[in-house]
Amino acid sequence: MRERDLVGRQGRFIVEGEVTLRLLFSRGARFRAESVLLAPERWPGLKPFLRGTDRDDAPPVYLAGKDVMSAVTGFPIHRGVLAVGLRGGDPEPDALIPPAPAPALVLGLVGLTNHDNVGGLFRNAAAFGADAVLLDSACCDPLYRKAIRVSAGAALTVPFARTGSGAALLDLAERHALTPFALTPGGGEALETLQPPARALLLLGTEGPGLPEAVMERARRVRIAMAPGFDSLNVATAGAIALHRLAGDRLART
Repeated sequence: MRERDLVGRQGRFIVEGEVTLRLLFSRGARFRAESVLLAPERWPGLKPFLRGTDRDDAPPVYLAGKDVMSAVTGFPIHRGVLAVGLRGGDPEPDALIPPAPAPALVLGLVGLTNHDNVGGLFRNAAAFGADAVLLDSACCDPLYRKAIRVSAGAALTVPFARTGSGAALLDLAERHALTPFALTPGGGEALETLQPPARALLLLGTEGPGLPEAVMERARRVRIAMAPGFDSLNVATAGAIALHRLAGDRLART
């Protein structure tokens, strides 16, 4: 079964590796496991954890050799630890925004189709305390296996929802008193001089084209200062720098 069919039609997703498995079973996880598949040698180390979750709906655990696991799943990069997760219904974007006047930091992604970048940005969002990640309809799914792995499991814990477009993200910012920032090499404001507002929406676009002009027109354009002759960073790296700046005092209080 192709993963896109599993995710799109069955409402399930694949988690691989011990770190992400533990996050799937953590109290902060937004999803639950339907079943677990382990190589026999992984069972002794994970048995206390899986049997100690003390949940009435604890999923079944199956054991199979790695050759069988690879034949079942179609890929070998699982290190003997796999699980099927259930995604459930998608939340409404507005429900994820802390109500004003409480502080809020939201990450908005527009047109990002690379699973590595989306996974990396979820990891950054978790590291710098973002309240939610909102994705437009063109972005890839954060619950694809590779995105979950690159996010170090943050895609399982950071709240996220879909919006129709970049314009919809900006409409949401207006409804919730979020100051929208568009990260772009041509920004008129330097990120290092920015005084972070209490409530912010950071908008990031795909590498190369960047954010649509219509989106940037409705936001404050900010740039990251770089050495002469170079004005480009990987979007996940740029997002980490900007999130750290916008997080401001909330990081100092942790």
